[in-house]
Amino acid sequence: MSIASLRAALTDRYRIERELGQGGMATVYLAHDIRHERDVAIKVLHPDLGAALGSERFLTEMRTTAKLQHPHILPLLDSGEADGLLYYVMPLVTGETLRARLERERQLPIDDAVRIAREVADALGSAHALGIIHRDIKPENILLQGGHALVADFGIALAVQQAGGQRMTQTGLSLGTPQYMSPEQAMGERAIDARSDVYALGAVTYEMLAGDPPFTGSSVQAIVAKVMTERPSPIRTVRDTVPDAVEAAVLGALAKLPADRWPTAAAFVAALDGHGSVARQRTIAGASTPATPRGLRSAVPWAVAAGLAMIAAVWGWWPRPAADNAPVVRLELQPVRGTTIAYPVTGVATQLALSPDGSHVVYAASGVGDGWMLYLRSLDQLASRAVPGTAGAFNPEFSPDGRWIAFRSADGKLKKIALDGSGLTTLCAIDNGGSVGAGITWISDRELVFARGTYSEGRGLWRVSADGGDPVQFSSFDSTTGERLQLAPRAVDNGRLILYSSTVASNADLTIGVVETASGKSTVLAGLQGARAIGLVDGFLVYVRNDGALMAAPFDAKQLRAGAPIQVFDSVAVPSSAWDTP
Repeated sequence: MSIASLRAALTDRYRIERELGQGGMATVYLAHDIRHERDVAIKVLHPDLGAALGSERFLTEMRTTAKLQHPHILPLLDSGEADGLLYYVMPLVTGETLRARLERERQLPIDDAVRIAREVADALGSAHALGIIHRDIKPENILLQGGHALVADFGIALAVQQAGGQRMTQTGLSLGTPQYMSPEQAMGERAIDARSDVYALGAVTYEMLAGDPPFTGSSVQAIVAKVMTERPSPIRTVRDTVPDAVEAAVLGALAKLPADRWPTAAAFVAALDGHGSVARQRTIAGASTPATPRGLRSAVPWAVAAGLAMIAAVWGWWPRPAADNAPVVRLELQPVRGTTIAYPVTGVATQLALSPDGSHVVYAASGVGDGWMLYLRSLDQLASRAVPGTAGAFNPEFSPDGRWIAFRSADGKLKKIALDGSGLTTLCAIDNGGSVGAGITWISDRELVFARGTYSEGRGLWRVSADGGDPVQFSSFDSTTGERLQLAPRAVDNGRLILYSSTVASNADLTIGVVETASGKSTVLAGLQGARAIGLVDGFLVYVRNDGALMAAPFDAKQLRAGAPIQVFDSVAVPSSAWDTP
């Protein structure tokens, strides 16, 4: 909505001056409260999100949030609906965010950091007493006015979740930022409590003192894996002037298990002041040591599961960089009304794919007009749109640069199309031997690999230019296993290797194999029975077993050897053949 339309919608209460900024949930405006003659900040929910929530339930939750009264909580002044828009109003703060100060100073004076942490903890304790969890404590949500902390958007994340219920997840809205999310929140657990906020505050305090969050990485997956499996380095290794008690308090807040953290925000404050549990401080003193072997079995699945929760859901993978504050995205995909999302009948065909930057999902669905076709959805919008020219399409796959979608057409051709629906191009013919599809992957922006052949003659992997042309078979079969079928290719290691599903016959179990792209040499990995490989994550080969269990095995990408697999999830497959919507 334009600012002119917003002004018209709120003209009886607020005079909209200008836009101040945009976030994942809302756009913020500077406004003047006409009735009370004061300047305020108005946050207007993005239209798609507002439509998903509905005004009645959202405003009910806003009334709960409005009960929060604390000197270190930015209060909710007003909320409402105007011309279909949901909005809430807060005082205008003339100071800066903690993020802005950290960007300027990087490390704060110890006294300032402890004072800010104490003030935020006091605010959290007040809200927790009312049963309200913030869920998104981070430097961006801590405002500094006169040097003192104000926690902003308090309860908004929970209010949105409560108001929207299951519909909230369908908007693609993500709650939490990986550097500050507790392990249980990163895993998507709904029943989180005050100790999750304590963890987030511990991470913020760590950054104020050390200059960086406790865990950083080049991608969301890398960060969350560290959150799950690594202990933060002691703060005093980078800043030895930090008191022992303060370091112990912060590391105690960052414990992996909620039961091992300070139980309340008040307990965290007491620990900052040197009154924490002696036993807890002794335990935390060894925080920089690696996870014990006994804990490895539980730690590794958490790491892989957190990094691949969305990826496993859509059965697609391409490693991508992420900004320091990039969100973890979780969603439930709601198809276009009257359509059915395709599910891989063979267990190996990809029918959903996530774009490399995490901004779009493409999926095959049927039920409207031309039957099966591709639908594209941006994760910041509710609606999916049909991709023209994709009638009968299966096996969608994004190119590494995210500009193209390759797919198998109804007439057995490999085609590609741009995200805006332009540039539909036939690359070559695919012979799938009568199956629904055997898989497509991009090894670079310029070249694709796909499975081709019949069960009787054997099916290997072929490569073709992204501009089209004659495909060339390049993979050999592993003669030591009697391999005859190579299915579901998945490029990894920047296209150097291709993981795939291998079998000796059409009715035999599938096993994971790997092809060296340059030589075409294939190796079947003994002991890894799986319907489809997902990818490589921090030295682990992740794949879906034939029974739908998500598995992870240590993998040496140079020697092409895999270790004993461990189970991450019981199942990542839906037992029926499709998801339906009325």
